[in-house]
Amino acid sequence: MNGNRILKLAGAALIAVASVNAWAQGSESVAASTATQGTSKSAVRKANRALSKKVAQALSKGGIDTTGVNVLAKSGAVTLAGTVTDPTQIDKAGSIAKGVSGVTSVKNVLTIREGGQ
Repeated sequence: MNGNRILKLAGAALIAVASVNAWAQGSESVAASTATQGTSKSAVRKANRALSKKVAQALSKGGIDTTGVNVLAKSGAVTLAGTVTDPTQIDKAGSIAKGVSGVTSVKNVLTIREGGQ
């Protein structure tokens, strides 16, 4: 029982660290791409949101329970974080996300959601 709790806490910490890293790295890459491409920050944010939504819809259509899944997109790099109910959905979600047009890379940090929580 304590082992499960430790694993859950470690998984949550990993997701938090990955999310913070994704946001920290994203602001630098957005600034670089804005300077080189001449696009506004709001246009980049809008494109990132659209790609996140596109990936989330593809996951849903592919049979992934997206209730506990967060999709973060930064200039084509997508991070999948959160929990899924079935271990097979982790790899399936990564494959589906890679197949979405506009996605250049996928970082998959999904974990398995324990039953009843």
